[in-house]
Amino acid sequence: MKLEYLRGVSTLKLDAAKCIGCGMCVMVCPHAVFRIEGRKASVTDADLCMECGACAGNCPADAIYVKKGVGCAQAVRTGFLKGTEPDCSCDDDGTCC
Repeated sequence: MKLEYLRGVSTLKLDAAKCIGCGMCVMVCPHAVFRIEGRKASVTDADLCMECGACAGNCPADAIYVKKGVGCAQAVRTGFLKGTEPDCSCDDDGTCC
């Protein structure tokens, strides 16, 4: 089963110019968001990113940015772990987290 979140909302960014091709992002990503091509990381599908931050936290070249635990991805993950419906705790005025 392929877990996708809302399309186009992931904060994941990869700076290929900074990437050293170590493959740590591939090893730590629980959703196979990365692959190594031509000695550089590339993003397979950013919509698979659950914004856990494992990739950015383990990148020795600081080539990856993701705002860990934000938005709907965090809500989906928390709901899954708690066995509840996703809830991003958005206020009535639209501000979240």
